[in-house]
Amino acid sequence: MRTLVTGAAGFIGSNLARRLARDGHEVVALDDFSCASFKNLVDVDADVVTCDPAANPAALERLGRFDVIFHQASITDTTVLDQRRMMVNNVEAFRAVLDFAMRTNARVVWASSASIYGRGAAPMKESQPPDPLNVYAFSKLSMERLARRCWRTSPQPIVGLRYFNVYGPGEDHKGEFASMIHKLAKQMRAGHRPRVFAAGQQKRDFVFVEDVVSANLLGARAKTSGVCNVGAGGAWSFNEVIRQLSRVLASALTPDYFENPFSFTQDWTEADLTESRKSIGYEPKYDLARGIDAYMATGKLGAA
Repeated sequence: MRTLVTGAAGFIGSNLARRLARDGHEVVALDDFSCASFKNLVDVDADVVTCDPAANPAALERLGRFDVIFHQASITDTTVLDQRRMMVNNVEAFRAVLDFAMRTNARVVWASSASIYGRGAAPMKESQPPDPLNVYAFSKLSMERLARRCWRTSPQPIVGLRYFNVYGPGEDHKGEFASMIHKLAKQMRAGHRPRVFAAGQQKRDFVFVEDVVSANLLGARAKTSGVCNVGAGGAWSFNEVIRQLSRVLASALTPDYFENPFSFTQDWTEADLTESRKSIGYEPKYDLARGIDAYMATGKLGAA
C-alpha cells in the first residue's frame, strides 16, 4: 500500500509509520513538528513531509494518491485553554484530510479518543451519550460528527478509533503529557516516590501502543465506516500501576498521594470491546503486566 501517516513524528504516529515501513508499505510521514520529535523517525524509512493541513490544505494535493490515510495528528494536551487553537488544529485539519481522501478515493483511519465519554458509565460503549469535559474531548466529538457526515458519500470506509490511555516507547518527548505509566516510571528511576491523585484508586484502561498499531491496521481493512473503542478491555488503578512498575524496576518506593487539582479528569475508564471485535476484529494482546514488561524490554520505560 501507499500510505500517509499524519502526526508521524509523534508517539502513536511514529510507531504506526515504523510498522508500515517494516511491513513493506510505502510511507509518507507528515508532521508540522510543533509538538513531536524527529528522533521518533530516525529509524523509519519514510518520505518525511513538513506540513500543517489546517493552515495549508492544498499542500496535500502535491503528495499524490494514497491507498490509506492514517490520521494521527492532533493537539493532545488536554489542559490547552485556547479553544480556537484546539478546534482549528484538530477539526479543521481533519476536514482537510477528509476532503482530500474523498477526492482521491483513499481509505481513512483516524484517531478519536475515549475522552469523549467523560465521566460516563464504564465499561464504556460506543452507543452511550458523549460527555466531553474539556475542549480537547469536544474537538474529538466534533471530528466524529464530521466523519459521520461523510460516511454516506465517501467512496471508501472512514474508521475512527477511540483510543483509551495509550503507553509505550516513543512517548518521552511529550513530557508532562506522556502516559502516567511513563511518568511514574521516570520518577521512580530518579529515586522519587511516584505521585498520584489520592488515594490512587482512579482506574484507567491502559493500552499498549502495539495494540493501537494493530487496531489501525485492522481499521484499514474494514468493510464499512464506523467508530470503535481501542483499549485493553480492562481497568487498573494507579496503585496497581505502581505495583507493576515496582516489580519491573525492583523498587520499594511508596506512593506520594496529592489532591486532584483538575475538575475534568475521568475517575474510571474501561473499553467495552464488543463493537471493536465485531467491526474490525480487534483483540488486544497486552494486559497491564504484559504491556509494562514489553515496554521495559525496549529500554525506554521511564527513560529520559
